[in-house]
This record gives sequence, structure tokens and C-alpha cells, in this order.
Amino acid sequence: MFDTILVATDGSSHAERALECARDLALACGSKVVVVNAFEPIPGFVGEPMLGDLMAHHVMVSRRIAERAAERLEEAGLEVEAEILQGPPARAILDVAEGCGADVIVMGSRGQGEITSLLLGSVSHRVLAHAQVPVMVVRDETEA
Repeated sequence: MFDTILVATDGSSHAERALECARDLALACGSKVVVVNAFEPIPGFVGEPMLGDLMAHHVMVSRRIAERAAERLEEAGLEVEAEILQGPPARAILDVAEGCGADVIVMGSRGQGEITSLLLGSVSHRVLAHAQVPVMVVRDETEA
């Protein structure tokens, strides 16, 4: 049914539940899983050398989140790719989904930036509005 599943993660509890759902779906369908973590661009006004340090930090954190998610999926016996990207997360998720030929996108209903999402609209809402494939939005177990 689904050959390729994209799961977006930011390490939040919602993303952890989405990862579990993506794992279960991939095991049931024999799917490959693409893990994506994206971080917002660093404003240009930050300037060097701080810009380089911030970029290195964001890349390190993003890589750690994506690799941990990928390891958990690999432990379940799944074929996994991990990608990290700088850019608006919703756009990055959509671009990777298109590029890898994802049949479904799995993501948490809220991420680490809950305050920002209240002001700007959540990443999951943006992905839902623009995705060309089905999107499964997963809530954290503690969410009412």
C-alpha cells in the first residue's frame, strides 16, 4: 500500500508518537521510511562568527534527532534514510516528500515550537494544506 513513508520529527513527544505510528505502518506494509528533521534558517543579521557557530549547533542537534529516530526504526528491521535540512520545516517536509516519492507523510500534531505555531500556524497545518499525498497527523497520548 505504501512503498515509502516520510516521517517528520523534531524530537518532541508528538513526533515520538508519530515515529511509533510510522514504524508500525512500515512494518505492516513493508515500507521504506524516510526520516526528516528541518530547522528554521538562521537570520542573516546574526553575522560571523556567530552565524557559523549557530549553524554548526543547529546541524548537530538536527542530525542527532534524525539519527536517533532512524536508529529506532532500523532496530525494528526497517530500511531507513535520514535527512536534515535548513529551511521552513513545512516546505522542507513537502520538498523531501516529493523528492523521495513518499506515499504518505506521518508527523506529530505539535512540535517543539508550540508558541510559534500559535502565532504563525503549525507545521502540520501547512503540510496538510499543501501535501500531494495523504498526511497522518498523530497526537501525543497525553493530549486530550
